[in-house]
Order: sequence, then structure tokens, then C-alpha cells
Amino acid sequence: MSESLKEDVSIVLCGEAGQGIQTVEEILVQAVKLGGYNVFSSKEYMSRIRGGENSTEIRVSSNRVMTYVNRIDILIAISKGAIDHLKDRISEDTIIMGDEDTLKDIEMPSLIKIPFLKMAKSIGGPIFANIIAAGALSRILNIDKKIFNECITAMFGQKGEKILEGDLKAGEEGYNVGEDLISSGKFNIDIEKDPKIRDELLLNGTEVVGFGCIAGGCKFMSSYPMTPSTPLQTFIAGNSTEFGMIFEQAEDEIAAINMGLGASYAGARSIVATSGSGFALMSEAVGLSGMIETPIVIYLAQRPGPAVGLPTRTSQEDLKLALYSSPGETPRAIFAPGKLEDAFYLAHHAFNLADKYQIPVFILTDQYFADVYYNLPSLNLDKVKFQKYIIKTDENYKRYEITEDGISPRGIPGYGEGLVVVDSDEHDEKGHITEDLNLRNKMVEKRLYKKLEGIQEDVIPPELIGPSDYDVLAIGWGSTYGAIKEALDNLENDKIAFLYFKQVYPLHSETKKYLEKAKNTIIFENNAQAQFANLIKMETGFEINEESLKYNGMPFSVEEVTETLKNTLEVERNSMNFRNPKNKFLEEL
Repeated sequence: MSESLKEDVSIVLCGEAGQGIQTVEEILVQAVKLGGYNVFSSKEYMSRIRGGENSTEIRVSSNRVMTYVNRIDILIAISKGAIDHLKDRISEDTIIMGDEDTLKDIEMPSLIKIPFLKMAKSIGGPIFANIIAAGALSRILNIDKKIFNECITAMFGQKGEKILEGDLKAGEEGYNVGEDLISSGKFNIDIEKDPKIRDELLLNGTEVVGFGCIAGGCKFMSSYPMTPSTPLQTFIAGNSTEFGMIFEQAEDEIAAINMGLGASYAGARSIVATSGSGFALMSEAVGLSGMIETPIVIYLAQRPGPAVGLPTRTSQEDLKLALYSSPGETPRAIFAPGKLEDAFYLAHHAFNLADKYQIPVFILTDQYFADVYYNLPSLNLDKVKFQKYIIKTDENYKRYEITEDGISPRGIPGYGEGLVVVDSDEHDEKGHITEDLNLRNKMVEKRLYKKLEGIQEDVIPPELIGPSDYDVLAIGWGSTYGAIKEALDNLENDKIAFLYFKQVYPLHSETKKYLEKAKNTIIFENNAQAQFANLIKMETGFEINEESLKYNGMPFSVEEVTETLKNTLEVERNSMNFRNPKNKFLEEL
């Protein structure tokens, strides 16, 4: 490498499932952060137990980074198929490192063959090859070996002294490899460090949502495993004892959401976690939540469909599913975090909002957002407050009392003297079945219209990023945030701004004003039908000018968004020139 890599380096590890890529990722992201660098990582993997090709991207930067780039500066090819798998992302500037035996038949100018396997066997077996590669990368990145050894010890310390000793030895061998590569002039990485980063948080999307659930007072989760929602289930189960929660793996999704509603009826703040085709089975119970006015939080981690689709890839295809699920008409709120901080605060807020209005509340994420890691300074616990809405009942208690704001006093069994009756059929104020059609009208108006008025008052406004005096407005929701934000930073154009929605339903009342102010609008979505653009049009009457849609199972890269916005700006500039009465063509005319 003739020139030094400064400010930002993209490292990709690629190999077959089972070759330990995730282990290397976990070690490296910790080492990078503890070394004083900003770090970001994301995964892409196939739905195979063994075989295929999986990869992890790790960005090491002097600036905060929170999104995926297409560029690969260093590729660690753990399998022979890695190079073909990533051929569309490899450029002439990409340095490829791999085992000399694995890559013996491959010849490329930028290929560095290293005897990782031979070195690993001399230590104790091929299992140590990945640790050698991780050690080499750590040295290339100028990470102190003491820090790397701390990460190795944290990862393998509980597996016994012999295994830990072998891994530490493998790391040392890797550092020697890295030293040789630096000495030979193949690498010269110069990224500014910040010692304060060492003490920052390093979390992924799933963990932040999980912490938000705990802060929101979650006490019960019932779910059936389904990628990419399973990690949240594992998180809640793993922390259930410490935080007084109960996790129940149900026999199926229908049982899961009904268990959640049962726990909520008894007073426990409850959540279910699932993915698209799993949630399809839950849709009837969404209506049950609305009819019996019992709160439930639904974590819907999106992946491509229809049906099972691409089980391990990412998408934003389930907005309509969340919006229109359930028979009849049921009010709801839908959140879609795009930043880790937002995921924490929105998950917490979801429980308070569900309890306040006695409705189902959705948290929409996706595979990409659930898996990304990056460092952030802190989470402000002063912003999260537990809001209590359960009342102590008296002997005259009416569970569905018709009120001015549509919110009936919510009691739970055993707390007070009242009888808490719920029924999935239409009912009177005490909860008993009725077919009084006049009362039916009043109940619908109470449950739907009056509640919606209140929910709309609590809507979180979209966040405007960039200049307030914009010509072009980029629109995104959920996990598209990082790519759009960094693309705007790259463009440094004072005529383009980004409107980021973290709540996608109901829409904030100011939405149309933001859109009408722009001369051109463009939306980025990971689906084929521009689902959010259509929702905006339906709710506001505003039709967005351009749609940039990606639905192959991969997230938007910074480069894709940057290029798209460049083209949009160019079109707008040409259009403005044509409209300008001072341009040469009109003067001559």
C-alpha cells in the first residue's frame, strides 16, 4: 500500500458458515473500541448451517460511523469462495489477505498469502487460524497488544487455561505477522485515536432495544424463535433473572401473543418478538388487543418475503402488515428506530404509550439494524420515566367506561374491589356482551376516534437533518438513517436536507409542511412498493417526486445513496437553470 489509509478503513472478513467469522468480529470490534477508535460492524449471511459465504464488515474510523459502505479496503478471505462472493465490492485498491493453501490457485496483484493454517497447527490446531488473523489486523491497526489480550481473555477465559493459552499464543503470532507486513511497507494505517472512546458503550441494535424494554418496565415476553427477532428473545431470557422478567418460549406465534395479552390483562407489561411470516399468524390477536383494550408491544424484525423469503437478509417490507393487521379497525402506533439511541428511547416509550392508550404498539426493525454494532457515548437515563396507568378499582368499576378522551380506567384482577371483565365480542361498559347497536356506535367511537385524537397528540415529530432552507429533501425511515445521513455529510451541499422518521404511524401533523417546502423530494426504502411513500400520500395527499427502492435483501450503502442524491441535485440544478430568466438560453430567446 503506497499511501496511508486515514480517517476511515473498511475491513471485511468472509468465509463459510462455521469458520468463526463471528468470533473474530466480536474480538475485533471490542479491541478497536478499546484502542480508541470509532467502530461500526454489520453482517450479511446465508441461511445455511454450513457452506455458502458469510461476511462481516468492520469500519474503523476517526469519526463516528454508523452505517455500511460498499468499499472494501482490506479483505480477510477465510475461504476460497470469499473472493467470488464479494467480487462486486472488490476494487483494484482492495488488499486481500488469506491463507496460502486456501488461496493457492488464486493470483491477484493485491493478494497477500500468509500461512495462517500452518501457524495454527503448530499452536494446537486450525481453530487458532482466525485468532492469528485477528492479531495481524490488530497490529496493522496499531492496537496495543495488551488491549487485544484483554479481549482474548474476556472471550476465552472461561474455556479453560489450555485453550486461553493457545489463543493468546495465536494472537501473539498474529501480531508478528502484522509487524512484518508493516515493515515491508504493505500497510500504513494512520487513524486518529481518541482515548475517551475506550469508555464508551459498544452495543448492537438488538441489545439497545432490549435495554429499552427493561427501562420501559417489561415484565413478560412470550415468543417463538424466528430470525431476525430471536436475538431479542435471547437477550430478554438472558437478563430475566436480574431484572425480574419472565420469558416463555411458546409453541407457536398465535400462542405467544395471546400469552402476552394474558400477562398484560394481569398487569404485567408485555412484549412479543417475531418476524413477518410469524407476525402474520398474530394478526387476529392484534384485533383482540384493540377490542379488550389491553396493551401489548410487538417487536417486528423485518426480513424479505413473501412467506419465508430470504430468512437472513434485511428489508422494510412489513410496514403495511403492521399498519393493516387485525380484523376491524384498531388504533395503534408504529415506531421505526434508525439510530441506536432512538431504539432505546422508543422501546421504552412504546411500553408507556401502549399502557396509556391500551393499544398495540409496534417497534419495527430489520435484520440489518438488529445486527449492527457501533460505539456511542451514553444513554440518558434521565429521559426514561416509568408512567403508571393502572388504577385501583372500586365496587362500581366499569372496565370500558365511556370517557371524554376514549381511555377507560384500566384495572387488573385482584387490585381493588371491582370485577375486571374482558370479552372479545362487542360489550357494554362493564365488559358484558351486547348487541345494542347504539352502544356499538359509542364503543367504536370511544376505542377508535377518541383514542386516535390522543395518540396523534403524542406523535414524535420527524427529525430534520441539514439546512432548514433546502431545495431537495431526502426522506427515510428506520435503518436507512445512517446511509442517508453520511451521504449528506459527504455531499456538503447546503441545499439538501434529510427528513428522518422514527415514528411512521400516525404521521406528525407537520409532515406535509416539511414536504411542501422542498422543490424536489426523494425517499429511500428497502422494499419494492415504496410503502412509506404511499402511506404519506394516503395520509397527507402529498406525492413524493422520486423513489429509490432496494429489495435484494441488502441495506443501502453510503455510496449508493450519495450517487443517487448527486443525480437528484443535478436534475434539480438543471431544472432551476431552465426556470431562471437570467440564463443564457432565455436571454437569447
